[in-house]
Amino acid sequence: MITDNDVVPAADTLTAWIGSVSTEIGELSVKVASLLEENLAGRSKVSKAALVGLDDLAREFLGKNSFAVGAGTFFAGDFAEEGGRALEWWFRKNDGSMERLDADRTPGSNRYYDYEKLPFFSIAASTGEQTVWGPYIDYLGFEEYVLTFTSPVYTHGKFIGVTGCDIRIKDLEPLIMPTLRAIPADAALINSSNRVILGNSGMYLVGERIKPGAHNEHRVALNVPHLGLSLVYAT
Repeated sequence: MITDNDVVPAADTLTAWIGSVSTEIGELSVKVASLLEENLAGRSKVSKAALVGLDDLAREFLGKNSFAVGAGTFFAGDFAEEGGRALEWWFRKNDGSMERLDADRTPGSNRYYDYEKLPFFSIAASTGEQTVWGPYIDYLGFEEYVLTFTSPVYTHGKFIGVTGCDIRIKDLEPLIMPTLRAIPADAALINSSNRVILGNSGMYLVGERIKPGAHNEHRVALNVPHLGLSLVYAT
């Protein structure tokens, strides 16, 4: 019978990889905060001038981390200058070029992007810690399953927004599926809401919610602070 000891090597491998993503996001957050503090020069609102250089940081991140398809910064509404850009988010197109996300920020419109209410923003804002949201279908972007990792950004001790990256599940699959398949049982990586991020069999489908407490299912938590990720496997 399979035991936790059989799953620990896979958990350690996933912890190491996801931990490296977490580290990259943390470093991006520090760079964004430092640049903004310099650009703001004491001003309390993010103007167009304050955004100078943020595009370079996002594109640099995407160039360095091929697993990510999007990266950048979302600002808290009361921190963005009226009429200015509330986000600086870039994504990689199919041809490899990079383009800025042009989101509709008009309240009441059909495609209004109220990102401050979404978990990748609201959880990071309320906890002051990194978070991961997904898998969810990104209807305003790629229209496929995506994971979004974010970290809060502070300038002079004040929360001003989040920075992070998007990873498509189809891009994540070749990176972690070999590890999942090395587990000698049906197994899946799940998020803190008990939803399947990726499974090694048809027993665990992407986005499916797992009911906790099943007698034949066991869990091994991944040691990546604040993200709440686990491996679940069936015996």
